[in-house]
Amino acid sequence: MSEQLTEPKVESAAGTRPLLEVRNLVKHFPIKGGLLQLPVAWVKAVDGVSFEINKGETLGLVGESGSGKSTVARTILRLIPPTSGEVLLDGQSVFKASADEMKKLRRDLQIIFQDPYGSLNPRMSVGEIIGEGLVVHGVGSPKQREAAVNRLLEVVGLRGQHRGRFPHEFSGGQRQRIGIARSLTLEPELLVADEPVSALDVSIQSQILLLLQRLQQRHKLAFIFISHDLGVVRYFCQSMAVMYLGRIVETGTIPAIFKEPLHPYTRMLRDASPVPDPKVKVVMLRIEGEVPSAVNPPAGCHFHTRCPHVMPICRNVYPEWRQIDSERGVACHLHTR
Repeated sequence: MSEQLTEPKVESAAGTRPLLEVRNLVKHFPIKGGLLQLPVAWVKAVDGVSFEINKGETLGLVGESGSGKSTVARTILRLIPPTSGEVLLDGQSVFKASADEMKKLRRDLQIIFQDPYGSLNPRMSVGEIIGEGLVVHGVGSPKQREAAVNRLLEVVGLRGQHRGRFPHEFSGGQRQRIGIARSLTLEPELLVADEPVSALDVSIQSQILLLLQRLQQRHKLAFIFISHDLGVVRYFCQSMAVMYLGRIVETGTIPAIFKEPLHPYTRMLRDASPVPDPKVKVVMLRIEGEVPSAVNPPAGCHFHTRCPHVMPICRNVYPEWRQIDSERGVACHLHTR
């Protein structure tokens, strides 16, 4: 269902095993029709994504809505089944893990959901929400679990006495703090943060980002930080992978990509992103056009329908991945040999 591509990678440090390895990940959703409800088409949400993350590192996964970022996150976590590909956590296959093995893997692989309102069970108290993972995994006695919940509430800027309240009694920013506390309960090595601040006011966003930054430094956490806001990614992440219509089109370190984007789509995203410096005068550009349908993506380079540098080859041939150096790579005919 998917053409084979040379796999783009965010390279790990030489001589070390990456914490997370994603290899040629594919996720296609069927569109069913007819009397028998058989597949009549496929939504190619993720179409051959590869990257690596080391312990303690933060990778920003960016792109417009519909680019496949959240589907990548949920497939990595096995919240939805993959079509093909492989994901390794500390060298162990996530997709091939048995139910018991997956239960152990979930201790090291957690998620912070985008919606602080829909991600918390309204019928459970905050203490029950945060402590649920400890109960499921049989960690500690009831008294020890209560102490752990109180400690986590303090860590995220709330109070232990809040443990008896319910989600509707908190603001959006406080609910996201509760979601963060829940994700930290089992002391994971990797957190997938799926648009963790997009639903919050700007002032609250900065508080949550500072909290995540402190937690990362304190606990040596690795992050996949999913966002469409390059300003947030620039602040929080060390490296970045840019997705367009289910594929990664550019990777690199944050300073390198923001200084000189290689792919026209990355440049378009950068130039449409505000600069957090009142002394810098920037002409904000509007991103032209819309992301094409993932059911029937354009032939050749998927971005050619919006690209200001389109060439005849772009309309017919998808560009091969070119690794520019150990940190930067791009899939664009402007950079083919």
